Amino acid sequence: MSDFEFVLKKFITFFVEPYGIVFSLFFIGLYFLFLNKYTQAKRSLFISFTLLFLFAYPPFANFLISNLENQYPKYSLTNKVKYIHVLGSGHNDDDSQPLSSQISSASIKRDLEGILIHKTMPKTKIIFTGYAGNTSISNAKINKKLALSLGINKNNLIINSKPKDTKEEALFSKTIVGKEPFILVTSATHMPRSMMLFESLGLHPIPAPTNFYKKKIDTYFDAPDIESFMKSQIAVHEYIGILWTKLKNDFK
Repeated sequence: MSDFEFVLKKFITFFVEPYGIVFSLFFIGLYFLFLNKYTQAKRSLFISFTLLFLFAYPPFANFLISNLENQYPKYSLTNKVKYIHVLGSGHNDDDSQPLSSQISSASIKRDLEGILIHKTMPKTKIIFTGYAGNTSISNAKINKKLALSLGINKNNLIINSKPKDTKEEALFSKTIVGKEPFILVTSATHMPRSMMLFESLGLHPIPAPTNFYKKKIDTYFDAPDIESFMKSQIAVHEYIGILWTKLKNDFK
């Protein structure tokens, strides 16, 4: 995938996810208000604030997240494999921060899950993938730094700094593992789409989800909050990705 295609995909995706939908409708409402078109303005602003409330409402966000995260249980440490593929996530290259802060929360949890599984099967090799984005170091390399700092032998690490998305990570994994079963580590919300992509390429991943967001909801009277809006954003992003993957596979 070219840089232009990648940026274009991110740009289009923004407008069909909660952040983009809510803010687009809000600014459309303000535009109509500026034009003195009060009926259209009220309609756009009403829908904008209604969606903002809905996506930030904890039970609704938890419902969206749980439908994704309940599809695969935590890994049971029973399979004997040669490879563990840890998918990339976010990071920064601010050297004033410790390594633990340079790597995003999602990526830290993915790394630790892969490393902990590796320690139970020390003959395995960990595959790290992920590109640099707007930073000076790739996600694969910074995750390798973390693994080395936690005592993992460098000979047990395989990295590729080129993949920009999950499909490119899967394509690289195929060159390493072939048709052998391997452990796939990623966030629980991302696991359904990842499994779909990897299996569509003839791979045989064993899911090891981590970085769960779901929680037990005891009441339906929780006030909206930014954390729940963030969960809705993550969930909707994955639903869109799953839909897009299915459509592409259907038209092959």
